[in-house]
Amino acid sequence: MSDLLHAQGISKEFTGVVALDNVDFTLKAGEIHALMGENGAGKSTLIKVLTGVYEADSGTVSLQGKPIRITSPQDAVAQGISTVYQEINLAPNLSVAENICLGREPRGFGGIKWREIKKRAEAALDRLGVQLDVTKPLGSYSVALQQLAAIARALDVSCQVLILDEPTSSLDKHEVDQLFAVMRRLRSEGMGIVFVTHFIEQVYAVSDRITVLRNGKLVGTYDTASFDRLSLVSAMIGRDASELTTVAETRNLSEGKPFVSANEIGRKNSVEGVSFQIAPGEVLGFAGLLGSGRTETIRMLFGIDTPSHGALEIDGRTVWRPSTAAMIKAGFGLCPEDRKAEGILPDLSVRENLMLVVQSKRGWWRRISKREQEATVDRFIQQLRIATSDAEKPIQFLSGGNQQKVLLARWLAANPRLLLLDEPTRGIDVGAKFEISNLVEQLRQEGMAFVFVSSELEEVVRSSTKVVVLRDRHMVGELKGAEITEERVMGAIAGDGS
Repeated sequence: MSDLLHAQGISKEFTGVVALDNVDFTLKAGEIHALMGENGAGKSTLIKVLTGVYEADSGTVSLQGKPIRITSPQDAVAQGISTVYQEINLAPNLSVAENICLGREPRGFGGIKWREIKKRAEAALDRLGVQLDVTKPLGSYSVALQQLAAIARALDVSCQVLILDEPTSSLDKHEVDQLFAVMRRLRSEGMGIVFVTHFIEQVYAVSDRITVLRNGKLVGTYDTASFDRLSLVSAMIGRDASELTTVAETRNLSEGKPFVSANEIGRKNSVEGVSFQIAPGEVLGFAGLLGSGRTETIRMLFGIDTPSHGALEIDGRTVWRPSTAAMIKAGFGLCPEDRKAEGILPDLSVRENLMLVVQSKRGWWRRISKREQEATVDRFIQQLRIATSDAEKPIQFLSGGNQQKVLLARWLAANPRLLLLDEPTRGIDVGAKFEISNLVEQLRQEGMAFVFVSSELEEVVRSSTKVVVLRDRHMVGELKGAEITEERVMGAIAGDGS
């Protein structure tokens, strides 16, 4: 395969922070090339340089052997480099055809040529092997089909390089398989595809080569077939990953007395028949497919939603109408699924975000001194290895993994008995995932209890002492200790009777 896109010696600095340091990257025609690295490794910055969002401080870019200068995202598209981002930046109220041709509609004396738009849209989708009614609103289709429409829009121009930035984060397994079939089809046509993802299994399912970045520097480029998973993780985090995978394997079942008990709790049109007990030093995992009722159960446990039936007991006393305030008072904490919308306060500093619960529990009229705040924040920045140059920096400027660590620190500073973790590792890098997993295990051994939700089954199996399995918003089983294997959990989810 010949080189299609070649970036050499790319460097980019932001107000004293080196985001890219002399990075080389080569994409061949007819390959799917995975770009991997921890949050803050430089992946997004490299993509933005290649697509004209940023201008590199130094380095060169060539396309099909010819030097090019990319001055804007529009210029990148004009030169054959298109990007589809994790967040679909299209207009859901407009038709699929209008979205695919938006901004470049064919026009004649009578205005926009709607028939030609329809034909172009159908041709772009046909290239992907997708057939749908392009006259219907984009928002009437699933996220997966909207993602494919965004790819079709990228192909509506003369696209040679397609960059897919976290395209699978909101897709289920069937939809991921559908997207991968499209990617393979485009690869067979000679297109070069840059694939950015946090899912290691997906990298090995679809990519030909892997480039790893760490701390803004190139670690290396490897053939996927000959680069095993442990080596990939080690390259990304800069240390031997085998050290990080053994901690939870030594877990022991808690022998403590349960302090939380749920008996057939449920909520109408939400989730039904969920029963479990939680003792100090336990990690209760919730396993199930997307929409199985995991988050709905978490919301009932934290008092966001009120159970309509069943009984929830804390320390032997029935909680009839749990509220968030009551749950916090009882020693519960929650790291929500959507940290940006429901967790962080983006304009507040790392310090202010971290101290929020402690100050709230103490009472707003009993202010915590600045010195005490700084001591607490410094302790957790060191303990959780939160990468920030300054505790007064707005949290929105931290990477996703470090934002998640601040949310964990927010609750750990309040010393909870039970911490509810809803997708704590979603959208963060592999190194941060292992650090969070190891922190959970360490705190579990010290007596803290957890409820753990993850879409990655391997994480649930590795981290949990007990697993509640949910299917179609009903509890269908519970596994303990040595019973917890991926095969048994998957069998329970599938309902195969195993």
